[in-house]
Amino acid sequence: MNLYEKYRPQTFDGVLGQQKAVNTIQRLLKRGWGGQAFWISGASGTGKTTIARIIARLGADDFTTEEYECGSNFDDATLLSIERGMYMRGWMGKGRAFIINEAHGLTNAQVRHLLGMLERIPSHCVFVFTTTTEGQLGKFDKGLDAAPFLSRCHEIYLTNQGLNKLFAEHCQRIAQAEGLDGKPLKAYEQLARDCHNNARMMLQEIAKGTMADQQS
Repeated sequence: MNLYEKYRPQTFDGVLGQQKAVNTIQRLLKRGWGGQAFWISGASGTGKTTIARIIARLGADDFTTEEYECGSNFDDATLLSIERGMYMRGWMGKGRAFIINEAHGLTNAQVRHLLGMLERIPSHCVFVFTTTTEGQLGKFDKGLDAAPFLSRCHEIYLTNQGLNKLFAEHCQRIAQAEGLDGKPLKAYEQLARDCHNNARMMLQEIAKGTMADQQS
């Protein structure tokens, strides 16, 4: 298991630098977990998939959570499978969660199909879309009005600002726990700048030893 997955936060309390977004999500979840869709956008490595999985875990389990990447394997058959599955509860009444990453890659036809699904999300089901592209109009395929689709989602934006020291301290703690440390905090702050505050990339560089080579 890579470091990013090994140390991925499992609760909202562990999410770094996104308190405004977390507060908004928690406020929305007080209304009830299911019957909702979230559109989470932000730069790479800021916590989109982490937050999506935390939302899913609050009502579903590993067996009733399905995660997809938009692309060649995300096709009509996939959408039909999701549509059938969203009405089925899991064992012991567990809810169902669908996480769709890189959602800016959805095609016109897929957006239209999903639009109909979002209009009738069951109370035991939640959808979470993640993307590096902000949820603005015209961000899908050319000629598509995304407003109806986005209006059915809670739009959550993750910031990429003010994360340098937080991510540096976080990655230094992980490096120390893994026996990969040996550099001062300022070295990790430089790594955060080099990686544009992308925590996943930072941990990849630490695991590869690239950071140690560059800073020695």
